[in-house]
Amino acid sequence: MKKILLLVLLLACSFYGFSQSTKYGVRAGLNISNLNFDGTPMPNNEHRNGFVIGFFGEYSLSKTVYVMPELQFSAEGAKPEPMQLDYIQMPVLFKFRLSEKSYLGAGPQVGLKINKVDDGIRNFAYSGVAGFEYKINLMLFADLRYTYGFSNIFDENLGIKANNSTIQFGVGYKF
Repeated sequence: MKKILLLVLLLACSFYGFSQSTKYGVRAGLNISNLNFDGTPMPNNEHRNGFVIGFFGEYSLSKTVYVMPELQFSAEGAKPEPMQLDYIQMPVLFKFRLSEKSYLGAGPQVGLKINKVDDGIRNFAYSGVAGFEYKINLMLFADLRYTYGFSNIFDENLGIKANNSTIQFGVGYKF
């Protein structure tokens, strides 16, 4: 019984210590996205200006390494209406502190398309994200990210291949 009590006490202390380095917050920003077609480019393939908004948790793994899962809405794709893609996305960034105010981050992202389901465009998208974050003060930050789509956004039976690429300018607030 004493061993179990000691184990529970040690686990409780470790969770308390972990919770001290946990932050939550919100993030919003501007997207500039486009579709990269494989082979012949599509006519009228113009970039789309959209927005991103979401919330995140930031967990400290050490003094210089953090993991930051997010849940966000992101308006991406290209300008013609059938190519405008809206996603609920979940990026998981691994951040590395460069200095007291600057961080580099990278990680995977999965997205679920939330506009039209049966339109010849796949409902799931897999991407990689890389970015830079600058801490303005204790709670406010600005960031710049680039997202590259690894998966073809079109259904295989269409014979068209394209992936999404997005630049995000964001600001966030940590609680």
